[in-house]
Amino acid sequence: MKQEGSLLGLASAVVGLVFAVSKLRQARKEKDKLRLANAVAGAAAVATEVAIAVRARRSKRR
Repeated sequence: MKQEGSLLGLASAVVGLVFAVSKLRQARKEKDKLRLANAVAGAAAVATEVAIAVRARRSKRR
């Protein structure tokens, strides 16, 4: 069950990454610093999710 969870985490991270990049581009285009900060925070959350999912997959192999 945990392996499916880590795969789901990776899939949701990919979707989150696409969303974060889209929001980042939009914020830069509009030169909106608050939205830019929000997009960067979202990207950081996605990076954390990927790291957690990768760690779970690696620990499952051992």
